[in-house]
Amino acid sequence: MISLTYDLHIHSCLSPCGDADMTPGNIAGMAAVKGLDVIALTDHNTCRNCPALLKMAEEYGVLAIPGMEINTVEEVHAVCLFPELLKAMDFDAYVYERLIKFPNQAEIFGNQQIYDENDVCVGEEPNLLINSADISFDELWDLTDSFGGVMFPAHIEKSSNSLIANLGFVPPDSKFKTAEFKDLKKLHQVRQGNPYLENCRVISNSDAHYLEHIHEPELTIPVEEKSAEAVIRYLRGL
Repeated sequence: MISLTYDLHIHSCLSPCGDADMTPGNIAGMAAVKGLDVIALTDHNTCRNCPALLKMAEEYGVLAIPGMEINTVEEVHAVCLFPELLKAMDFDAYVYERLIKFPNQAEIFGNQQIYDENDVCVGEEPNLLINSADISFDELWDLTDSFGGVMFPAHIEKSSNSLIANLGFVPPDSKFKTAEFKDLKKLHQVRQGNPYLENCRVISNSDAHYLEHIHEPELTIPVEEKSAEAVIRYLRGL
């Protein structure tokens, strides 16, 4: 077993709330400067900046995993990660078909910029990506699994757009094996009221929208090897 420093919840400038400096190249470069072993790009309801990030992260020697932060029909945020880019892009197409379409107003919500492998902006997504998709949290584990990926609820302790805040509880028939806490100091309190979480692995990610918020290499996960597949297995509880 080896230990990998990680940050598995990062937004690029394709998320309307992401800073303009959060280009795939800048994210990969910052992860390398900070000394992170593995990162994941998880824009709202899209994976379309993942091809550029994976290419540039490889050049920096950083393992990058493609993914997205999906917004379910209940407005619950969850992170979905995939062991390979092709599966992630197939999942992207599936989610986009079910995204509630509403034109983005960049002056209000922010730009949604798509970048190529040379870190050049090649387009913008016209529909607002922070809307919900017609996909329920209850179906999300099996759906993500059918694309070869893994799902975990995002920032589960937050007072908005989290599983507990929006549903009021953790469904006892849930299938996820890992839960994300942004603030680990709240772990004991949240676990007390939600016994399902007692048997879950716990990770903490930055949910970074600015380069300086990407995590320092302080937290680690134990895996068999430095690969996306090994990280996915760990998040599956295997």
